[in-house]
Amino acid sequence: MPNNLIVQQTKKWITDVVVGCNFCPFAAKEVKQDTIHYAVESSNDTTHCLERFLQECKRLDSYTSIETTLVIFSNAFEEFDEYLALVDLAEKVLIDNCYEGVYQVASFHPKYQFAGVDENDAANYTNRSVYPMLHLLREESIEKALENYPDPESIPERNIRFAHEKGVEYMKRLWNTSREGEFKSL
Repeated sequence: MPNNLIVQQTKKWITDVVVGCNFCPFAAKEVKQDTIHYAVESSNDTTHCLERFLQECKRLDSYTSIETTLVIFSNAFEEFDEYLALVDLAEKVLIDNCYEGVYQVASFHPKYQFAGVDENDAANYTNRSVYPMLHLLREESIEKALENYPDPESIPERNIRFAHEKGVEYMKRLWNTSREGEFKSL
């Protein structure tokens, strides 16, 4: 699949799901200001993917106009357990390269499943993306955003409540449209 289509689908997912459901109350600003960098990695080699992840950390070092980066893995980490191992390795890359406290990783995957939650629970869609990806965020920006946001600890619970209220069929159809086409109100 061409990279531009992968980016287009990812942008639609962000607009329709992340911003549309207000799963991240800070995302709309970054979408509007066009400060999100999309890096598509087609390799299925873990070492190469981690090198790309580190390269994107260095890009953030060099370009302060980029607020956040999504490293999208178009051909790798299809299985969620394999992806979780990648997340652990990415965290280690941050530590080993003195990026701990500078950048933070958020995890999104098409088969995302919270521990102890049924795979068909609507809450999983709060972290289900159209492709496996690592979301690099600037720690300093997160801290600033949270200073002005009342009760940020309630965001995950609010998101889960929203997903449960909408139901798994609604969340699944909304997620599917990111890959397939326009979302029609249910």
